[in-house]
Amino acid sequence: MHTCPKSGFLNDMRPKLASIIETLHKNYDYLSVLGTDSFGLAYSATPGELRASDSRWFERGFVFRAQKKGRIAEYACTCLPAEAARIQEKLDTLLAASDAAIAYPAIPDEQASKEFFGTAEREPFSADTETVLATMAKIRESFAACSKEIVNASVMSEFMRVSKLFISPNRTLEQAFYWSQGYLVGVAKRGEVMKEIYTSFSGLKGLELLDEIEAEVAKTGAVLLELLGAGSIEPGEYDVIMDPDVAGTLAHEAFGHGVEMDMFVKNRARAAQYIGKPVASPIVQMFDGAAAAKHCGSYLFDDEGQFATSTQIIKDGILQTGISDTLSALKLGTKPTGNGRRQAFDHKAYARMTNTFFSPGTHSMEDLMAGVKHGWLLQKMNSGMEDPKNWGIQLVVLIGREIRDGKLTGKIVSPVICSGYVPDVLSNITMLSKDFELSGSGFCGKGYKEYVKVSAGGPYVKTRMRLG
Repeated sequence: MHTCPKSGFLNDMRPKLASIIETLHKNYDYLSVLGTDSFGLAYSATPGELRASDSRWFERGFVFRAQKKGRIAEYACTCLPAEAARIQEKLDTLLAASDAAIAYPAIPDEQASKEFFGTAEREPFSADTETVLATMAKIRESFAACSKEIVNASVMSEFMRVSKLFISPNRTLEQAFYWSQGYLVGVAKRGEVMKEIYTSFSGLKGLELLDEIEAEVAKTGAVLLELLGAGSIEPGEYDVIMDPDVAGTLAHEAFGHGVEMDMFVKNRARAAQYIGKPVASPIVQMFDGAAAAKHCGSYLFDDEGQFATSTQIIKDGILQTGISDTLSALKLGTKPTGNGRRQAFDHKAYARMTNTFFSPGTHSMEDLMAGVKHGWLLQKMNSGMEDPKNWGIQLVVLIGREIRDGKLTGKIVSPVICSGYVPDVLSNITMLSKDFELSGSGFCGKGYKEYVKVSAGGPYVKTRMRLG
């Protein structure tokens, strides 16, 4: 097992950052700095091309946050000025220009000193680039060879090393860890019919991800060929069983975005009116938190220097609380949940999801299917969206497998559009499987921007939705 090393850059900058905080903090009610040094490599093997490039998530720089008389300002830079006075000048200018009407209670700064360094079975950045590309080319060729009907086969992978250092007068926190993600993507053609499939891979891991991709080639190819015979679903309301990928997106969209508490402050989330009220079946437990699971949304501390937590959003069907960044928690008079996240050091911190999931239940898949007279097993999430103001939700699923009288019939439909009113969908949940999976192969945006790494998942979930 390989332990992620400290960032040499941040280690070199650490004494200077500590000196700046020591020198300047007396001028403010609060002062902190977040230093980041994250880099990665992205690989792709597509027909006729092998490519290696820097990850789009590369970042290196610093953001200072200052508070004075309730006002808060931030100054971001890629290089530290020679004199600490230059940083003070920038912060003072920004504080003077900030809206005097927006005043926050004092930002907490409890004493803490802690560090975390993640591990991977195979270190992702010591491997020769040509060797990695050759491995991916072999996987791609194996995928394409599954059938002559597969007209396009591609393999993608990405490996990141995230390093962050947070210093305030009372806190010194450091973390460095790996995450990785990958995809098998295929297109098949039969006559005039063309279908596409993907299988995703992710986790707090390194090059061992490539072994996982290779192991799924045959299964992915088989499902792609099945899709060539897929029909269209007859619109209507059905009993459905969601696989963990679909269930995770339901959790993410239903009460993930809906409980980001900066939306409470802006009065843009209906969930704020339902704290302490039933919003789901009594068997539903839902969590979010970087400390709630070990996956791509995990970390020791967030981008505001708050420790990661595990937040139970729904308990026995009752909405408990939301997830918050520091500033929204201060405005609402609640405790920060460690969900203050930035797309990059020079972006604003928002309340964002981390690992979002339904807790597993006690039933087997056979139990879930047994009571279904006519319904569908939904697999492979394509996209999802929700309206936190009105609680509408829509999920687009790649595969629907027909269930009649508790058994799969072999009939397959694609795609399937699922829609409903969030409390209805969650209240209709009648069973949760013992199986549990998380996936973190994508990113989550705040609307159409401010992307951060997350994971979502859960058990197989039995509920009822309108399909089309």
